[in-house]
Amino acid sequence: MFPFFSRSKMSDAPEVNPAPAKTQEAHPLDALTGGAFSAATSGERASRIRDWLATQPAPEQLQEVFKELSGRDKGAARAVRERLDEIRRAKGQEAIAAEWAEKAQALLAAPKLNIADALAWQRDAAKAGAPLSREPLSLLKVQVADRVKVIEDLQHRVQVQREAAVLLAQRIEVLSTKPWRDAQAALELLRGDVARWQEQAQELTGDASWASVEARFPPLLDASRTQLLVVWDAFQPAVAQAAAAAEDANAPLPPVPVWADELRVARGLPTEAAAAAAATAPGAAAKPARAQNKPKVDPEVREKAVQAVREALVVLEKETAEGHGKASAGAAAALRAVLKNHGKHIDAALEQQVHTALVAAGELEGWQRWGADQVREDLVAKAEGLLNRPEGQALGGRKMQETLRALREQWKQADQGGAPNHGLWKKFDEACNAAHKVVEGWLDKIRADAAEHKAQRLALIEEVKAWTQEHANSGDWKAINRALYQFGDRWREGGHVGEKIFAELQPLWKQAIAAAGAPLDAAQKDSLARRHAMIDEAVALGAAPALRIDAVKALQQRWQAEAQTVPLDRKHEQKLWDAFRKPIDEAFNRKSADREKAATELSARDRVVLDASKALEAANATGDAQQIRAAVQALEAALRGQAQAAEAAAASAPKSEPVAAAQAADAGSEAPADGTAAEGEAAAAAPAPVAPPKPARPVVAVRGDDRPGMKKDAPAAPGRGARPGERRDGGRGDAGRGGPRDGRPGDRGGERGGRFGDRERPAYEDRGPRLGDTAFRAQRDAMEHAQLALKKLAAQAHGEALTQLLSAWEKRDAAQVPSAQELGGRVTPAVRTAWTQALSAAPKGDAAEALLRLEMAAEVPTPAEHIAARRLLQLQLLTRRNDPAPEQTWGQDAAKVLASGSDAATARRLQNVLKNLLRK
Repeated sequence: MFPFFSRSKMSDAPEVNPAPAKTQEAHPLDALTGGAFSAATSGERASRIRDWLATQPAPEQLQEVFKELSGRDKGAARAVRERLDEIRRAKGQEAIAAEWAEKAQALLAAPKLNIADALAWQRDAAKAGAPLSREPLSLLKVQVADRVKVIEDLQHRVQVQREAAVLLAQRIEVLSTKPWRDAQAALELLRGDVARWQEQAQELTGDASWASVEARFPPLLDASRTQLLVVWDAFQPAVAQAAAAAEDANAPLPPVPVWADELRVARGLPTEAAAAAAATAPGAAAKPARAQNKPKVDPEVREKAVQAVREALVVLEKETAEGHGKASAGAAAALRAVLKNHGKHIDAALEQQVHTALVAAGELEGWQRWGADQVREDLVAKAEGLLNRPEGQALGGRKMQETLRALREQWKQADQGGAPNHGLWKKFDEACNAAHKVVEGWLDKIRADAAEHKAQRLALIEEVKAWTQEHANSGDWKAINRALYQFGDRWREGGHVGEKIFAELQPLWKQAIAAAGAPLDAAQKDSLARRHAMIDEAVALGAAPALRIDAVKALQQRWQAEAQTVPLDRKHEQKLWDAFRKPIDEAFNRKSADREKAATELSARDRVVLDASKALEAANATGDAQQIRAAVQALEAALRGQAQAAEAAAASAPKSEPVAAAQAADAGSEAPADGTAAEGEAAAAAPAPVAPPKPARPVVAVRGDDRPGMKKDAPAAPGRGARPGERRDGGRGDAGRGGPRDGRPGDRGGERGGRFGDRERPAYEDRGPRLGDTAFRAQRDAMEHAQLALKKLAAQAHGEALTQLLSAWEKRDAAQVPSAQELGGRVTPAVRTAWTQALSAAPKGDAAEALLRLEMAAEVPTPAEHIAARRLLQLQLLTRRNDPAPEQTWGQDAAKVLASGSDAATARRLQNVLKNLLRK
């Protein structure tokens, strides 16, 4: 049976259990992180964590490592937390990317794509933080942009087709002012151009993205097609009719006035204008008379007039052919002015050409005026709609100002393409002026705010100046730095002012803040010099062969004091701290490497202890108490063998030459100081003779003291030693000091008596050289595990013995009672005999009082229904002064219980009692 306490006769454990040492077991995550949890310094731990993160570990591993590491080293755990945050952000971005990808796919899948929605998708996705530069959003962004580009290209082609239709119509109208043969010659070319225009228009309407074009473009294309076809359908029959009239004199004339007059002239008939003039004349005879009375014109004047008219006519025809509406209007006005001065000197053919050119220019001017008026009406509608926007969509002051500037610029461009329209201009100007009131209110507010912000900034500058004078002699640099940062934040948050005002205030602010920060700048400069000096000291300490921990701690304390006194920029201070810490960390790393290297090198005695420790661990795994005790004894023997090995090594090792020479001199030998090693060993092995004692000093006076031991001829009585501080000799003689050594009186030699009397102090046990770290930890862990295993086995044996005893009571079988050895040292053979006799007899008696006494002895609680009986028994025991206490008679009380009958409640109470009594 295993012992339950230290006084058990069967226990081989020492009397006093040693205090369990702290076990430094390897962390479960140490192998995963490459030894980060077993690193000696924070810098090494952070380096190993970074190396581990480079292997791209799983998020679950990251979370587990961060949970364990954050409580040990927050600096090393920062890298793990940043990686977890990065993974969390990546997951969030993936969700956002999936959401916006669905929206983009919905836009692309829709039959009609609104350009505003497509642009809003990209803008809103960027605001939401979606990764537009990564797949699939990057591909979707390109697809949306291509789709928008296709739609914009369609809209641009619609505008091009519209202008092409206008130019084709102008060409047809210009041909109607020229001879019909020119029109007939250009008919085929015009037919091909009109057919090509219709094909291009059909391609536009048949495009897959035509449904996504803005609503205003399809009507423009339809109107251009209608207008072109109307002009073209009228032009072809007119050309055919003119050709027929040229071949047949009886055929009707074409409806084009210029072609009809040309055909009349070819037939020998007067033109329509000449016929009308003849019809309005008072008499036919008057005209010939007037013609006869017409004065003759100088040929030189006629030539100059024709030349001037022709130059103006060429300019007008050129501008009309190019479609320049405003320029053609100016050229027509110039031609009319020239015709007014020189029209009476030109012939009828030139005059006809002039009228034809003027008609063409008038039609072009009318077309340009109509197009410009359409643009102006749109601008008027936009200007009137600035104040009639839906609720919640009103434009702000700046947006309103920019919109009005853009509208007025567009109106100027419309005026450059045609004659001005004063009616529309009046409506447009009134709408712009009404909308500009919003801009005026906004500008007034800006001016008021600017004045207020300027006053605030000036007040802040004065406050900084006053603060500078108040804290000129302050040495609290951290407070000064904090105040300067607060002033800077207030200046940046001071509100908007104009560029001119800001240019005036900025130099004043810089001057004030520079004066306020001048003492701090000087202190920071001095602090930098001191910190660089401390960095040099750290480099010197780190490069030293022996690392001085006290100097390193003092230097670090100086650095911390300096850092807490004078603040620097965070990044600069971190760089300085890294430079300061680097040589010290390297020195500690070297020291840790040397320590680990030394720990890995096992000596012969360390191997013996390590083998014994492994044997003890194997015995602990078997669960056999005998093997565990034998392995413990073997390990203790291995530990005791250290001293023996040390003595053997000291005896076999040769001594140095100076020591051998000294020993030889003490022994009186004549060996020289430079003798060989063999002579040194012989001198060391020779016994040193005892030096003769010096003669005692003559006695001058003796203190009269009759206490025992004070007389020279009366020895001290054996017994209690002297109190601390009392002298054994009663004086300053050498007798109480153990005698002289090496001729020096009062020397503390080995012959000195005990400290508290004549009892000699026991010599310290020579434990031999110190064990290595690996061997020491192995034997310590093995011993602790062995003690735990023995305790566990003892508890198991205790429970088995108690179970056997209760089973024997229930079956009334004395043969099943455990032996005294199994029951433990508290159960004597007489007590076991009494229990056996009680179980051998038939059940008798009442065990109520005996159970109460047992519960008092074991100090266990009594069931609620028996508490009153226990209190009554306690009162009775107080009156029985000479009776033994329950703690002394618990064996007899247990025998009384075993002699009675067994039931479940009584067995449970007896088990609780014996569980404590047998363990004590």
